[in-house]
Amino acid sequence: MRVILPAFDPATWGPSLDAAVHSVSRGEAIVLPTDTVYGVGADAFSPDAVGRLLAAKGRDRQMPPPVLIPSVRTVDGLARDVSTAARALMDAFWPGPLTVILHAQPSLAWDLGETQGTVALRVPNHEAALALLARTGPLAVTSANLTGRAAATSAEEAREQLGSAVSVYLDAGDSPLGVASTIVDATGPALRVLRDGGVSWDRLVEVVGIDAFESAEDAE
Repeated sequence: MRVILPAFDPATWGPSLDAAVHSVSRGEAIVLPTDTVYGVGADAFSPDAVGRLLAAKGRDRQMPPPVLIPSVRTVDGLARDVSTAARALMDAFWPGPLTVILHAQPSLAWDLGETQGTVALRVPNHEAALALLARTGPLAVTSANLTGRAAATSAEEAREQLGSAVSVYLDAGDSPLGVASTIVDATGPALRVLRDGGVSWDRLVEVVGIDAFESAEDAE
């Protein structure tokens, strides 16, 4: 199909979401809007689909994609040993521009790449994305751009980079934030910020306190 379909208005986006859901069910990659930047996504539980996603972006298995989920209630089905501090951050900033890396449930039948037993989860704060996720379930999603190029903040920018590697592009206008999510690693005894993004350091500390984070001495 390789077309851009409108996803601006819940009253009219039904056919567009139908096309995206159908593409996901066939193991194809799609582009979807989020609150941060546009993402290229595929069925998280289909290794072939994840492989197509990584190939579309020009990325190898050493850089596995995060997983977008429809709500915080999905977390315990995908992750284990979730700390109190991690839950506090998720409760405070989801839906929103925060990605949290957790230990994956070992029983999950998926292959996201070389994850070392972890999974990066996020609930996007975008109405169209959440409506899509409610129908597809968890999607492996990474920024909609070729590796090494700027993340797309519109569906047209995404199509210029990804072209025919993606079957459906959902267009909801320019990305509200235009910056990537903050990434916090919650797999260790203390939290670590791996990437600055849509949630500032000060806001993270307001929620869990500075003692929840790894100190410079701990990192050595």
